[in-house]
Amino acid sequence: MSSLSRELVFLILQFLDEEKFKETVHKLEQESGFYFNMKYFEDEVINGNWDEVERYLGGFTKVDDNRYSMKIFFEIRKQKYLEALDKHDRSKAVEILVKDLKVFASFNEELFKEITQLLTLENFRENEQLSKYGDTKSARAIMLVELKKLIEANPLFRDKLQFPNLKSSRLRTLINQSLNWQHQLCKNPRPNPDIKTLFVDHSCGQPNGARAPSPANNPLLGSIPKPGGFPQLGAHGPFQPAPTPVAPLAGWMSNPPAVTHPAVSGGAIGFAAMLKHPRTPSAANPSMDYPSGDSDHVSKRPRPVGLSEEVNLPVNMMPVTYPQSHSYPQDDFHKAVARTLSQGSAPMSMDFHPVQQTLLLVGTNVGDIGLWDVGTKERLVVRNFKVWELGKCSMALQAALVKDPTVSVNRIIWSPDGTLFGVAYSRHIVQIYSYHGGDDIRQHLEIDAHVGGVNDIAFAHPNKQLCIITCGDDKTIKVWEATSGTKQFTFEGHEAPVYSVCPHYKENIQVHLFNCFRWKDKGMAL
Repeated sequence: MSSLSRELVFLILQFLDEEKFKETVHKLEQESGFYFNMKYFEDEVINGNWDEVERYLGGFTKVDDNRYSMKIFFEIRKQKYLEALDKHDRSKAVEILVKDLKVFASFNEELFKEITQLLTLENFRENEQLSKYGDTKSARAIMLVELKKLIEANPLFRDKLQFPNLKSSRLRTLINQSLNWQHQLCKNPRPNPDIKTLFVDHSCGQPNGARAPSPANNPLLGSIPKPGGFPQLGAHGPFQPAPTPVAPLAGWMSNPPAVTHPAVSGGAIGFAAMLKHPRTPSAANPSMDYPSGDSDHVSKRPRPVGLSEEVNLPVNMMPVTYPQSHSYPQDDFHKAVARTLSQGSAPMSMDFHPVQQTLLLVGTNVGDIGLWDVGTKERLVVRNFKVWELGKCSMALQAALVKDPTVSVNRIIWSPDGTLFGVAYSRHIVQIYSYHGGDDIRQHLEIDAHVGGVNDIAFAHPNKQLCIITCGDDKTIKVWEATSGTKQFTFEGHEAPVYSVCPHYKENIQVHLFNCFRWKDKGMAL
């Protein structure tokens, strides 16, 4: 769907809300998937309308879309199950267990068995982990806090949690503008046109013997205010016609003129900086589902849990000149911004392609990776984090993802020739992609590399064989064959997590060394 069609849906949502078509509003939100109404979702959760909660969620995500979605649905169904047990409705609890919760057994069989065993208890609070479970109302409120964190961190909900900043009755205003425009095009415009339908274009008929009014007497033409004009469709004030007509319909053409983006100066290369901007506190009225542009306080999109009180979205490209280039003075090295790229979440690691130097890889705090052409400011590729083959991963990783699905990119890096790139994540694994030009990236290897976070990744080629080096929270450094992912070496003996590796190869020594840095004991090792 085009961006203008998407914006039209938002205008319709605002109109329906203003006209109090509440059920229709939420149905359109769910069917379009453009705007997730957190206030409506909260009300349904607090009221325990579980069927509606899952139906509404279904317009935005499914159980198996990613780890965040899986956790969201699991928490909802677990709460529904516990409430049935609390009411001693065993048959209902068994039905929920079989129909709703069994789908999670393939991801964590031990957890499913533990949930099943609750059926054998007279009071499920006898289970140590549920001993602090209060009443239904408080349990729903606690769960809702967790659900909101998961939704805000879920990449599928990105840009869907904030309603656009619109002035009230925006759709009515646009219709009035259109009617005025149509009236200006009438061959015989009347001073007080009678609008009876929107189904066809407006046209003033020529009365018998009447002369067309001059522009000076027409209240819709010229700048002199006169009585008359179109009746307004809503109480949002009179429409003021623009003195200089423009072509407002050009944006709706199927083939709009192409807009070219300026390229980076031929003599310049760049480096990327991850910037942070102050966060504007939200003072929106929590009872309002749809914020209005008439207010000075516009609600901002909530940040994922764990982030600071700042929003760091853009990636700024700072120009660096070759010695022979005079595009930028040397004293402007840290001042002139050549490109600002909006990744959508906080960048954590970046790397330029070793050959095609306008290609930039970006990894973010929610596990996303992006590939940008900084010359055209075009994002060629975006990938949300997803375990490719969960069944082949260790049980420790599977359990960790079910318990807490939050994953961040710790490091993203190109191979020396730019045909591969690797991503080290904050949970156990590294993923290796192959790059085939343009927007063509393909899954190459997924390695369950370390217990805990994988803090760094690097490429090396001892004996002309490409290898992958990783280090992690488990105090080890490991070397992997880059074609098959076979582990070749494990270096142990560190007293603290290893946070950085720097491979080094000497031609006369058929081994490779690693510089590693450990934060806790502040040690360097070779």
